[in-house]
Amino acid sequence: MTNTTQLPPGFYGLGIAPKLLEVLWKLKFKTPTPIQQKSIPIAVEGKDIIGVAQTGTGKTLAFGIPLIQRLAQVKGRGLVILPTRELALQADEVFQQVGRSIGLRTAVLIGGASMNIQIKDLKKNPHVLIVTPGRLIDHLEQKTLRLDDVKVLVLDEADRMLDMGFAPQIKKILAALPRDRQTMLFSATMPSEIVKIASTYMKLPVQVEIARPGTAAEKVTQELFVVNKEDKVRLLDKILDEHRGSVLVFTRTKHGASKVARSVRAMGHTADEIHSNRSLPQRRKALDGFKSGLYRVLVATDIAARGIDVKGIELVINYDLPDQAEDYVHRIGRTGRAGESGHAISIATPDQRKEVMAIERLTRSYLPITKNPDLPGARPLSKPERAREPSRGRRSPPRHFRRRR
Repeated sequence: MTNTTQLPPGFYGLGIAPKLLEVLWKLKFKTPTPIQQKSIPIAVEGKDIIGVAQTGTGKTLAFGIPLIQRLAQVKGRGLVILPTRELALQADEVFQQVGRSIGLRTAVLIGGASMNIQIKDLKKNPHVLIVTPGRLIDHLEQKTLRLDDVKVLVLDEADRMLDMGFAPQIKKILAALPRDRQTMLFSATMPSEIVKIASTYMKLPVQVEIARPGTAAEKVTQELFVVNKEDKVRLLDKILDEHRGSVLVFTRTKHGASKVARSVRAMGHTADEIHSNRSLPQRRKALDGFKSGLYRVLVATDIAARGIDVKGIELVINYDLPDQAEDYVHRIGRTGRAGESGHAISIATPDQRKEVMAIERLTRSYLPITKNPDLPGARPLSKPERAREPSRGRRSPPRHFRRRR
């Protein structure tokens, strides 16, 4: 019999079964995050739920605990759909961590991995399928999988899946699922497409919102540098010298990520890269190396903005501003996770005032501009250049970036 005096007081009282409470206690999960506190009591009752919360708030446990508990009651299978391979693998880590001691079996169905191995895993009759949309469709079309026994569906990072063009696949999957199921949808934002999915495919969902869409991580301090494009690498060099911890650098393109990673290694730092041109083994090697400290710097495109669940990232650098302002919030959410503090630095060029304003409108806050430092390895200026820019070492931001407070 479970001794309730030794249970984590935060999780006790949320409707979680004693066996799972013991698991959480042993894993040192003592205090639920706000999304867990609000979502779990609703979800364990079998109700449909829409959870709106910023990245890094513990959503995997928020749906993972109720899913495992519901499967013990309704005797079916769980299906968790995520937008990227990295997110799927990380969700599987959480399910394995929580469910290993109670015999939970999972199968991960993602692109870039062997279909034959996945088919073997499916023959073991897993309790939970953790999938990306494209690979799940592959299995359905090849008839290696049926979904008629799915009792609990989770759509995680739903807005990201729609951004990535997965709407047709999601609709096809939803059409293949039984109507009698519980659906949990989690998203950082609530665009009209999400509302439509909820009204069409969910049963009177309860909405739980932890932070307004566009809310940046609470304990992440932010600053902005404005430099010419040709000065960005040298500014990056200066920043990396001034910060000692792990650093996640975001670029806009795959080519840019490779180029910046080479530059960082040339500066004497250990670094790897993660983007869609890298194979799944290469991406896992880069992420595992970053987690373990083998690589101090990880250079990534937005494929990693919502998929890197690494504790203790000291600094996020937006080497390139994102194409979409919403991605800024997800990028900087890689630091300052689960209540920890963090720091984010963005680098803009003088012609990117509109991009900065879009971020500020979304987050409803100003990005504080930092005066540029003396940069290493600057080439000597010609006389015309010195005349135009007499204080190149510590110049102020361009005039159109200065603001009246």
